[in-house]
Amino acid sequence: MASMKTVGVIGAGIMGSGIAQVVAQAGYAVVVREAEQRLLDKGKRAIDSGLQRAVEKGRMTVEEKATVIGRIRWTLALEDLKASDLIIEAITEDLSLKQDLFRALDRLCPPSTIFVSNTSSISIIALASVTERADRLAGLHFFNPVPLMKPVEVIRSIRTSAETFRIVSDFAVSLGKEPVTAKDQCGFIVNRLLVPYLLDAIRALEAGVASTVDIDKAMRLGCNHPMGPLELADFVGLDTTYAIANIMFEEYREARYAPPPLLKKMVIAGYHGRKSGQGFYDYSGPTPHATDLGL
Repeated sequence: MASMKTVGVIGAGIMGSGIAQVVAQAGYAVVVREAEQRLLDKGKRAIDSGLQRAVEKGRMTVEEKATVIGRIRWTLALEDLKASDLIIEAITEDLSLKQDLFRALDRLCPPSTIFVSNTSSISIIALASVTERADRLAGLHFFNPVPLMKPVEVIRSIRTSAETFRIVSDFAVSLGKEPVTAKDQCGFIVNRLLVPYLLDAIRALEAGVASTVDIDKAMRLGCNHPMGPLELADFVGLDTTYAIANIMFEEYREARYAPPPLLKKMVIAGYHGRKSGQGFYDYSGPTPHATDLGL
């Protein structure tokens, strides 16, 4: 997109670093902001590792990798995003934290700057309502791993302008993504369908219907899914799944969105899935093996 040159990304976690990588690969200048240096450093390592894999697989040259990395600027200062044409928020899935961030950005940035949130479940209008630019705020929900996954949910609130929606959709296409349009309803398309599926699998394990391995095997082979639901929950992050489920249950008050007790216990215990080394599977060895904590 010729008129858009600089993109800000707030958050350098799994999603934020992935987003920064694909935006830089698409030719944009990127400014990545985090709250702590160690988180910035972790994001840098994630991008370097992802690009190095592309080099090793012959999808990118060493020179191209250096060019992409050279487009990314890292900062701890929110003020450094002031000149961004578009800012992507990719922080923790917490309404109050996101609202505080958008309030600060609204004061900092010129009226022309477009804001988008990578939220997977929070209402876009709830975020836009704390700014003076509700017409220039939309949802842009990427999927993990961002460099590999094609879809992006583009969410238009009742205040998002047609122009903003078009710009954000075109931006997604410029990244090589396939935009899908979703209404501003909690969970949007994918999580509205996916979360109940993951929770039902956890309930099945909790009830002793089958083991972790057999639940996952049944769904991989029976439905031709690349991952079973418990594997997928570990991949997404059990803490993330729990947070999203709570947000959706609070919104809809439907039992299918209520997180099962086993999930809550695992999150409290620090078993967050792959990122913590243990969830429904133990990842400490050379190959994961089921923990079967629910049986």
